[in-house]
Amino acid sequence: MDSPAAPQRLPSLDLVRGVAVLGILLLNILAFAMPEAAYVNPRAYGGAQGADLVTWAANFILFDGRMRGLFSFLFGASTLLVIERAEASGRNPAEVHYRRMAWLLVFGLAHLFLVWHGDILAHYALIGMIAYAMRDLPVPRLLGMGTMLTLLGAVLFATIPLNIAQLHASPAGAAQLQAYAQSFGIPASADLAKDLALHRGSYAGLLADRLREDGGAPFGLFVFFGPETLGYMLFGMAALRSGMLRGEWAPARYRRWLLVCWAITLPAYAALVWAQWASGFDIRVVAAMMPLTALVRPPMIAGWICLILLLARPGGALTTRLAAAGRMAFTNYLATSLLCTTLFYGYGLGWYGHLSRWQLYPVVFGIWALILIWSSLWLAHFRFGPFEWLWRSLARGSFQPIRGSALSSNASASQ
Repeated sequence: MDSPAAPQRLPSLDLVRGVAVLGILLLNILAFAMPEAAYVNPRAYGGAQGADLVTWAANFILFDGRMRGLFSFLFGASTLLVIERAEASGRNPAEVHYRRMAWLLVFGLAHLFLVWHGDILAHYALIGMIAYAMRDLPVPRLLGMGTMLTLLGAVLFATIPLNIAQLHASPAGAAQLQAYAQSFGIPASADLAKDLALHRGSYAGLLADRLREDGGAPFGLFVFFGPETLGYMLFGMAALRSGMLRGEWAPARYRRWLLVCWAITLPAYAALVWAQWASGFDIRVVAAMMPLTALVRPPMIAGWICLILLLARPGGALTTRLAAAGRMAFTNYLATSLLCTTLFYGYGLGWYGHLSRWQLYPVVFGIWALILIWSSLWLAHFRFGPFEWLWRSLARGSFQPIRGSALSSNASASQ
């Protein structure tokens, strides 16, 4: 009997992934360009008035955490798709999966220490190793387990604002509060000066700092963010298995889900923006956003999937370019880190800390244009992005063919 045909690539998955790889830079640009606390607190650095305040609010309402969550959904969906392909082709799915995750971990650790401290690849590799055990669950159980894990994540996140509130009430808590200010509040002038000097300095200084400070980062992410990330991967598996991410739903169903999801979440996020602004971006209120946004983020991510697929125009120039960017998401993610660290760090152009919040977005749009242009050009001549090809070759233990246009066929490459 003939073996079942391997599933083909899903244009819908590439398209959504393309939006995600562009969208995540809307937030990551802050981590490349400014001290850590600026990511969540506009008063920490980068401006909290006028255009800077509007930029922060728009990001918080529409994108913050949603693009990262969308990536996690897509990672879960892609993991399931790779497993299905391995089974359909007669390969051992466990061996295929764990070899991929092992090499992704290597890439992630290299990215973390050699390029940028904000790596997510190592975290995905570790959580992906756990997600394999849930691959055969039906959609209701995937959704149920994903919901429980997301709630567990919210409980873990709630420990931070609770601890900050306790420290505020304690005369002896000033030193610990200052440590929290590095992430959620307004850092001391001396701490900001130290951070600026580090990132405007040499590569050797940054490397030494990462090796000293970030050695436990993958473990910390695994413990603190692991439940939420795993929950999102299970949601992505459910979205693929239900047909949502395959683009198989009727347009009316996508519109209904978009309306319901965003009717709930947009007002909630707007209220949270007002609460932070009204408090003067008090550290206790800013920190409380972690558990509160965790509760409303998943339905908004689902709404984003629906919106992207509703707006897609098969064969359209933008849709085609976004899908190409998504097909090369691994390469584009790493290339973005290499480009942004070169622009902002001292061993490159040294822009770190020199631009206000809104001034970062012309840089973002320029990088978007580069990604959309170069992804299509590359895939017109090659089957995979360069890092996708390297990952695939390492995981399979031999150099894989790369020449030949990826855009002229629907080759069943790894998602």
